[in-house]
Amino acid sequence: MANSFDALIVGTGQAGPSLAARLAGAGMTVAVVERKLFGGTCVNTGCIPTKTMVASAYAAHVARRAADYGVNVDGPITVDMKRVKARKDEISGRSRTGLEGWLKGLKNCTVYQGAARFEAPFELSVGEHRLTAKRIFLNVGGRAVVPAMPGLDQVPYLTNSSMMDVDFLPAHLLIVGGSYIGLEFAQMYRRFGSEVTVIEMSSRLIHREDEDISAAIREILEREGIHTRLNAKCLSVSRLGDGIAATVDCTAGPPEISGSHLLLAVGRRPNTDDLGLENVGIARDSHGYIVVDDELQTSVPGIWALGDCNGKGGFTHTSYNDFEIVAANLLDHDPRRVSDRIQAYALYIDPPLGRAGMTEAEVRKSGRNALLATRLMTRVGRAVEKGETQGFMKVLVDAATKEILGAAILGLNGDEVIHSILDVMYAKAPYTVLQRAMHIHPTVSELVPTLLGDLKPLPQPGPGTPGAYGTDA
Repeated sequence: MANSFDALIVGTGQAGPSLAARLAGAGMTVAVVERKLFGGTCVNTGCIPTKTMVASAYAAHVARRAADYGVNVDGPITVDMKRVKARKDEISGRSRTGLEGWLKGLKNCTVYQGAARFEAPFELSVGEHRLTAKRIFLNVGGRAVVPAMPGLDQVPYLTNSSMMDVDFLPAHLLIVGGSYIGLEFAQMYRRFGSEVTVIEMSSRLIHREDEDISAAIREILEREGIHTRLNAKCLSVSRLGDGIAATVDCTAGPPEISGSHLLLAVGRRPNTDDLGLENVGIARDSHGYIVVDDELQTSVPGIWALGDCNGKGGFTHTSYNDFEIVAANLLDHDPRRVSDRIQAYALYIDPPLGRAGMTEAEVRKSGRNALLATRLMTRVGRAVEKGETQGFMKVLVDAATKEILGAAILGLNGDEVIHSILDVMYAKAPYTVLQRAMHIHPTVSELVPTLLGDLKPLPQPGPGTPGAYGTDA
């Protein structure tokens, strides 16, 4: 006999628990299903544990630079990886257990642990249980892609998830994938003391970013001793003694790289394979993401998909915004849409990259009449005072409407400063509102109005184009 509920939520990533609380608070009976770890990727293998480790790596980096600040540190700086892992586990574990306890104590909410699968429309099995609900919300997240790489079945490898179990220092970490996850681990482990090589198939790192951003990030990483191998088109791996050899077809450098450990960071895929979606006609795209409309409803009315499994963001903040959109439409009679939000995210290397809206390449492709301004972090007083002057700021504005189209801040506190620009973009206010604001000194944010005061017509691309890294418009 099936247990019947008003709402059923599969998965406890960023969107699921908050939605459970809203629905239960509205008087609905709610069932929540979690097959493994409460909190999803962010809490267990993503944001919280990795940024905790980034903080440890930053501490080691600053300690090594102590003399630059007139601080004497006796002896070489060493990193205790077991203590780094223990700190990460404690912070991540506290979040996980806190969330689990809160959900299990939530009024009108019943928690089931196990894998969920559709058996019929609005009916799922969870082990021996059969659960039915009038509304179903899928928040099943994603996992690391394991590519079809020659030789991979013959060598041990790590992913962002299994890296969370590492409590030792790899002698030479080979990282396949030069995008966000790969680069964060690259700098992190280099600062812990590993030799690190990043292997990327494309002609540059983080290919979705503008070329000047990619070039600046590569320079930042290589300055710390991280090796980068680009244009690795024909990649294969094999055992080499106790280590691993990667054979690459690159435009420069030796054809084989040897290392002690291999990390795969080539992307993510949604956890939609074993849900039985085909049993109820829920459509997926060619990458396995659940197809949703602008209100996050699937091809089956009454069933929604939130978070990483819908392909609409892949970030913790987009997942939480998915919850807000669904809750607003269902409970608040407040029409909200996915298409209303502005793309925004950060890359947590040091210094971080904060991004909002369109890239320069996207603005050029749109054919808009645009304005551009850049400013090196060497011309930001707060960065100079802290001795952290790598990177630059860039902003693009629509020349006709004066609305900000996009911005990138690669530099000290860039992940925080970007929000002052993002908020003005949401307000659809002209850039002059922000330009004329009086910001606090000394901060990085105080240079955003100054940056906007330097806007000039977007030049045609070419050598020496103003706005490229290393110049100022």
